[in-house]
Amino acid sequence: MKRKPRILFLCTGNSCRSQMAEGFARALRGGVLDPFSAGLAPVGVNPRAVRAMAEAGVDISGQKSRSVAEFDGVDMDYVVTLCSGARESCPLFPARVRVLHVPFDDPPELAAGAPDEEAAMASFHRVRDEIREFILSLPGALGKKDGNPPG
Repeated sequence: MKRKPRILFLCTGNSCRSQMAEGFARALRGGVLDPFSAGLAPVGVNPRAVRAMAEAGVDISGQKSRSVAEFDGVDMDYVVTLCSGARESCPLFPARVRVLHVPFDDPPELAAGAPDEEAAMASFHRVRDEIREFILSLPGALGKKDGNPPG
C-alpha cells in the first residue's frame, strides 16, 4: 500500500500559521496527506490560535511547537513555507522534496495593535479562514511551484 504524501508546514516560530495548517490538514485532508508542522525557532503554540481553531471545530490544543531539526532524516514529500522568514531561512531538503512558499499574514503581529480581544481575534479568524481555504485546495495546489493563498 502506498503511503500518503508527507507535508511539512514551516514557519519561524511554529506557534500559529503552521499549527493551523497542520490542524486543518489533519482534520480536512488526513485521508490523503500526512501533515506535520515545525519552526525555525519554535516558541510554543499560541493560545489565540488554539482558540480560533477550536471555534472552527478543530482541536490543536495537543499539538506541540517543534523545531525543523526534529525532522532531519524524515522522508518528506513537500515543505510549505508560510512566512517570509521561513522562506528566506528554509533549511536544505533533498532535491526530491518539493518546497513551496504560500505566505499568510502573521495573526499575532496583526493583533498587536488591537484595541480589545475581539479585534485581536478577528485577525486570527481571517488568517485561519485563509489557511483553511488553502488546505481545502490540497493536494492539487501542491503541483504549483510557488503559491499564494486564495482570496
